[in-house]
Amino acid sequence: MNEQLPHPPSRRTVLRTTVGAAGAGLGIGAVGAQAAEAAPAPQAAPAAQAATGSAPAGSRRLGATMAGVPFEGRSTVRVGIIGLGNRGNGMIGLFLALPWVRVVAVCDPVREKAERAAAKVVAAGQPAPAVYTHGEDDYENLCARSDLDFVYVATPWDLHFAMARAAMLNGKHVGVECPIAMQIDELWELVDLSERTRRHCMQLENCCYGRNEMRVLRMAHAGKFGRLLHGAGAYNHDLRGLMFSPTYYEGPWRRQWHTRLRGDLYSNHGFGPVANYMDVNRGDRVVSISSFGTPALGLAEYRAEHMPPGDPSWSETYIESDRTISLVQTAKGRLIRLEHDVSTPHPYSRINSLGGTKGVFEDYPPRIYLEPDHTNDEWADFSSYADEFDHWLWKEHANPPGGHGGMDYIMLYRLMQCVQLGLVPDFDVYDAATWTAPVPLSHASIRAQGAPQEIPDFTRGEWSRARPGVDSVRPS
Repeated sequence: MNEQLPHPPSRRTVLRTTVGAAGAGLGIGAVGAQAAEAAPAPQAAPAAQAATGSAPAGSRRLGATMAGVPFEGRSTVRVGIIGLGNRGNGMIGLFLALPWVRVVAVCDPVREKAERAAAKVVAAGQPAPAVYTHGEDDYENLCARSDLDFVYVATPWDLHFAMARAAMLNGKHVGVECPIAMQIDELWELVDLSERTRRHCMQLENCCYGRNEMRVLRMAHAGKFGRLLHGAGAYNHDLRGLMFSPTYYEGPWRRQWHTRLRGDLYSNHGFGPVANYMDVNRGDRVVSISSFGTPALGLAEYRAEHMPPGDPSWSETYIESDRTISLVQTAKGRLIRLEHDVSTPHPYSRINSLGGTKGVFEDYPPRIYLEPDHTNDEWADFSSYADEFDHWLWKEHANPPGGHGGMDYIMLYRLMQCVQLGLVPDFDVYDAATWTAPVPLSHASIRAQGAPQEIPDFTRGEWSRARPGVDSVRPS
């Protein structure tokens, strides 16, 4: 049985109490509160069913599958944005860069942030959006509006599940920053709600739309790597200075997760692209994860060197492994290695590698070796494959604006294009749940000395059916 994570405090608790008080009483293994309307979460599929695609015993759908379900299509896509801190404030400009998108409403309990976002909307030539700043739950009023098609959520992690849930229950499609939720039962509930409400629930900032990632994806589908064997992805990013900054995050919420969990807190960035290469949920599926973690030393050492006596962080005890390494196995026997490290000095890397019977690609820096193209036992220039294998999105948007090297804009452009044209999205709630599942399961595996943890089949058997994904065809 999958271990439940500590139930996180409310945003009000995180932002308005001391660090010590906010962390008090967070016992490992405490079960998060269940939403009153939700049906019990299905049990994970037994290992014997993993290779057959059969649904877990006793599972049920609250509606038909959302795999392959198109958006309704509309000439103007009306968007509401919840959370206007660093990420939300940065992304609003990308929404405004799309001429068929209108930002109708914005929400943040910090009034200055919401007003700054509203001013951006007006400066872009759109009507002033409705502003929601009345307390921690005002997002529910935004979600209840009748003039929204899509809700975008960019808030602290412990709020993602409730906000995605509110959007779907109010008839809105929703895109959520990663991770989409923090517990397996929450992931199941989002899957169930998506099926029941017929609304898409999507994991954004998934790093699947980078130029390198999309080129590797198209090469894999063209057979350049032969039969796929292994891949790797990571979130190795030195965040120590940002996590201890008094201004970067709204309160200490992100650092406090390091006092609660030991596993991979941010699996999506590395997992999503490799899952796409291997057609996870589209012909293969991930079945188990085994995770191992180092001691938690980095944040405490950084605090000792940089934080003054009496700083609230001194009441915190960090348990999150400085480096987490997970091995994920698929139904076809392939291996995916995931890494997470935000607490030690390290150049930024998502690793992003893929290997098969005909060769291998490794990123940071990008390099490739394929047979029969290369025969001198030396890495080759990955850019030589650009003309043939760059995705049509990158050929049409060679210098995209926005963060993560432009991939945020490419992702948002494509998603909003699908909403406008009534297309099937490139990724869906099953991908969101799968890419996020390592967050709670890696914690459980580390606590069990690396014992494998089952990854549920959130598709309930749909994974065995090949279907399109991020390697999309340009709309006519």
